[in-house]
Amino acid sequence: MLVFGHAGIPVILFPTSMGRYYQNKDFGLIQKISWYIDQGLIKVYCPDSFDTESWYNKRISPAERVQNHLKYEKMILNDVITRSFEETGRDQAILTGCSFGGYHAVNLGFRHPSIVSNIFSMSGAFNIRHLLGDYYDESVYLNNPVDFVVNLEDEKLKTMGIILGTGGLDICLQDNLDFSGILDKKGIMHWLDVRAGAPHDWPVWLEMLPMYLSLVQY
Repeated sequence: MLVFGHAGIPVILFPTSMGRYYQNKDFGLIQKISWYIDQGLIKVYCPDSFDTESWYNKRISPAERVQNHLKYEKMILNDVITRSFEETGRDQAILTGCSFGGYHAVNLGFRHPSIVSNIFSMSGAFNIRHLLGDYYDESVYLNNPVDFVVNLEDEKLKTMGIILGTGGLDICLQDNLDFSGILDKKGIMHWLDVRAGAPHDWPVWLEMLPMYLSLVQY
């Protein structure tokens, strides 16, 4: 994990699918939000992914993939988010990420809304069933936002700052339209930010995150 900053709201910044902990730095995203870091408004935590051992690990059964993801979530909760609260004195975090990192931000945020103030998904997709073939159980349901969010009843969801960022040429555009529709039916306020002509790529995400952070109440 890489950590940037000395104070402020913890920001858990997930990498893209199978990405490493240094990916967001190497692609310039940390530089783009450096003003917020330098001002002590946010402290950014960039954990490694575990996707190669969970959702994308075709060497093991789908049931094992889900269980490995749950181990990863436990690590993020206990070793990353808890640490971030201890270091910053805060009790809520911002979750964000690009592409499959957007899935992680949304999935974790909706599963644990009491410790999350904002979710910023950039070109995320929220249905992981295509990675598991025909396999489906309760753990899949509880980690598939398009399924479990439909049945959530938590007042905290109505106060979270939720942004679903995507583009008109984004391969995940329909995923965001569909999930936005679910949130609308639930009465969960959010912003569906569809950028005309924008593809599924880093230049778009480099513009999105600084703007989204500008909307946070510090």
